[in-house]
Amino acid sequence: MRNRIASLRADRGLTQAALAQRIEVSRQTINAIETGKFDPSLPVAFRLAREFDLAIEEIFLAD
Repeated sequence: MRNRIASLRADRGLTQAALAQRIEVSRQTINAIETGKFDPSLPVAFRLAREFDLAIEEIFLAD
């Protein structure tokens, strides 16, 4: 699953650590999601969507 998290995060001037703190996960989790090594749980996907004020399908793209 591809995602736009790195670009959305960069647009908002957030570091991986800052985003991780906001959505209550580790920086390593953000890195793993951004690089496609890990697909987030549904609760984490909802927190990311809420953080970026977007729908989940606007962040995560089917391959």
